[in-house]
Amino acid sequence: MVEQDIVDIMLMSASNMERLVEEGVFRASPVQPAIRANEATDCWGGLRHGAYTTHLSRPFKTAKLSRVMHGTPHPVRGAPLTGTDLGLYSLTFNNDFEADIASLEAFARFRDEAAENGFRYFLEVFNPNAPRGLDPQAVPAFVNDHILRALAGVMRPDRPQFLKIPFNGPAALEEFASYDPTLIVGVLGGGAGTTRDTFELVHQAEKYGARLALFGRKINLADSPLDIIRTMREVANGTILPEEAVHAYHGDLQRLHIAPSRPLADDAIITEAVLKSG
Repeated sequence: MVEQDIVDIMLMSASNMERLVEEGVFRASPVQPAIRANEATDCWGGLRHGAYTTHLSRPFKTAKLSRVMHGTPHPVRGAPLTGTDLGLYSLTFNNDFEADIASLEAFARFRDEAAENGFRYFLEVFNPNAPRGLDPQAVPAFVNDHILRALAGVMRPDRPQFLKIPFNGPAALEEFASYDPTLIVGVLGGGAGTTRDTFELVHQAEKYGARLALFGRKINLADSPLDIIRTMREVANGTILPEEAVHAYHGDLQRLHIAPSRPLADDAIITEAVLKSG
């Protein structure tokens, strides 16, 4: 993906970034490495037999920013490795006072550490994972307002470079993107979905005000990650519409002799409810 040179940023754990930088993967590449700067408990879904994601999100952080930026001496060469000065910080609000204030206080401590080290960050805000007294229809407004509340007193040097938020429908995204033009909005990918879901999300997000697509599983679980990235860029640029893009992508799979996970007719269907509304 780095050699392909279509993605702008590659997000990794700090330890994976360290290894790839050491191997020279980003040498002379315009692709910006970035690290996950925290791992709040609602992101612990990969733990086998764990049930943490059903509990209120709690702040947790592993990466030490000074290490991330400047690396550690190589055991043989001794010279410091080059790191990165960009990372992702995640927040989840659940309408629970104690849990939400703990997340905000941890975010404030992170901003202090980032300022001390000259570290830049982008901010991810998830939908509630264990909401308290929230009607599902109220979630988009709740998330929008909580992001604005979290950043209301943050001065320019400490503000995120851009945001990564769920696509909660055209109205919610348009409301948020138009409220403060200094906040650059990006959307997260969510579940894998169909290929049409992937391209439709890129298309609708751009249409209603987002300027970045920050996708993980929609790329990682694709039959051909490099081809889906290339086609996503074309959709974002407006050179091809989502339905046409699905057909073009399946043409790429056929050319590469890759058996698609779904037949073309099934893969061209929008399955995510929030995208159907747009």
